[in-house]
Amino acid sequence: MKNSNEYHVEQSSQLSRFSGVFAIILVLIFILAPWWSSRADMRLLSEIFLYLSLASLWNLLAGYSGLVSVGQQAFVGFGGYMLFALAIFVGVPPLLTLPIIGLLGCIISIPVGLLIFRLRGAYFAIGTWVIAEVFRLTFAQVQSLGGGSGSSLPVNIVKSIASSKIMRESVIYWCVLTVTVLVVISVYFLLRSRRGIALIAIRDNELASESLGIDIIKTKFFVYVISAGLTSILGALIFLQKLRISPDAAFNVNDWTAFVIFIVVIGGIGTIEGPIIGVIVFFLLRETLSDLGTTYLLILGFVAILVMLRAPKGIWGYVIEKFGIELFPLKRKLIKK
Repeated sequence: MKNSNEYHVEQSSQLSRFSGVFAIILVLIFILAPWWSSRADMRLLSEIFLYLSLASLWNLLAGYSGLVSVGQQAFVGFGGYMLFALAIFVGVPPLLTLPIIGLLGCIISIPVGLLIFRLRGAYFAIGTWVIAEVFRLTFAQVQSLGGGSGSSLPVNIVKSIASSKIMRESVIYWCVLTVTVLVVISVYFLLRSRRGIALIAIRDNELASESLGIDIIKTKFFVYVISAGLTSILGALIFLQKLRISPDAAFNVNDWTAFVIFIVVIGGIGTIEGPIIGVIVFFLLRETLSDLGTTYLLILGFVAILVMLRAPKGIWGYVIEKFGIELFPLKRKLIKK
């Protein structure tokens, strides 16, 4: 009989520790972006970070909780409109609205979740889209926020962020970077926690996990509420950067859901690294091919189909299967000392 003291449980690896150090260095470089990049580059980086955050949250929903939502634009738009409402009517400084919006997003997602959690599979996905359309039509009726044509942030509110335009863009950029780091770290540590283990068990086999005492609905509902709150904050940042909002832009299914699903699917659903790979591929394609007009969208569709046929688990899923590489390992391994 082998001595149990000869083995120990390990969740990280030398590669993951190296990637962690590299990630910290990369974040420090990004923090200094206002000093080494142009304003156009900062706006592009902000957009990349926002899509990475949206993709990470959608991946948490679909890849780990089995909640395939095509209506996350509901919370993007909700967050954007709450930013405008709190800043214009309540007088809250724009940056201080962010935690309030996160809380409001969690609160509004509870009744929404209680409604759509009655649905299963494709009906759940359709239900999330219907809810997003209800949000869009509702905010289109709010005349004090511009109705169907939308509204812009007043100049005095914009100037309250920072005195100069360059400083204002830098402050918003740093906020986007901070929230992105918060989202990625939160997703990672959530999946390493006991609740995360429950999520992975549910993803692998719902029936078996339920027999082990895991409350499936409660666990999924928790993830849905947290995801809604963080997505609302991201929505606020998106339209804080744009300084203008309208129902069609705020609740756009292509911008805030279809592209996000594309990023997760080609990167690798059900992996933390997948959204990172996916967002890099997406923006490389977009920046290279966007001048082609509708042909660009056809190429995106072709790439998605090709990846799904050749690597059903996405690019990073293929890497894991082929080489066993994990930069953010979640599984616990029994290692001989």
